[in-house]
Amino acid sequence: MKFKSFIFALVACFLVSSCELTNAAKGGMIGGASGGALGAGVGLLVSKLAGTNTAKTTSIAAAAGVAVGATAGSLIGHKMDKAAKAAAALAEAELLEDKDGLNYVKVTFDSGILFNTGKSTLSAAAQQNLTKFVNEVLDTDMDVNIIGYTDNAPFKGCTAEQSAQKNVQLSLDRANAVSAYLQKAGATAAQITSVQGLGEANPVASNATAEGKAQNRRVEVYILPSKAMIEAANNGTLK
Repeated sequence: MKFKSFIFALVACFLVSSCELTNAAKGGMIGGASGGALGAGVGLLVSKLAGTNTAKTTSIAAAAGVAVGATAGSLIGHKMDKAAKAAAALAEAELLEDKDGLNYVKVTFDSGILFNTGKSTLSAAAQQNLTKFVNEVLDTDMDVNIIGYTDNAPFKGCTAEQSAQKNVQLSLDRANAVSAYLQKAGATAAQITSVQGLGEANPVASNATAEGKAQNRRVEVYILPSKAMIEAANNGTLK
């Protein structure tokens, strides 16, 4: 999926005291400051998310083409916080913020659990987990971006460059397998706003150890507030 790039002005800065704000409150404060952001194209710019813990170069509201007020930011923050907690029962889950402080969730599935070595066919256990993800975490007003990764293990008889290309394809096949199964389990095609395979890129651990390689073999699923969610939050009808 091709996305247009966006440039946004810095609209507000604030200090946080030693008492931490709740995620919902932070979403509300920053959401109020960014209420004028507009743009086109639903979903995050995944290439700017990949391999990072934050998405400060990206704006979900701008990508959705709507503005977000302070109250809306709080409502979305609360809902995303609940989604992160539900997802944590199935995989590693992190509640994150975009450049304007709007919350989204990064869910990391260990591909060693999802797939056999070198394969892109989902295991039975993986199918059960993804079914639970759709039924217990994903609401109809949430969008999903999927990124597949591998370690840097070489393919037999291939150069490093050839292996890297094969790993890109393997990671894409795995991301597509997750996308297809999420839809089979009840997610809609419209909710899957991006599917990418980035192969060996953006390792989260050293490929020099077996433990590090295992961490790098992963599928990341980003749960994003959809345009419909943002509009419902602005209208005060988000549940």
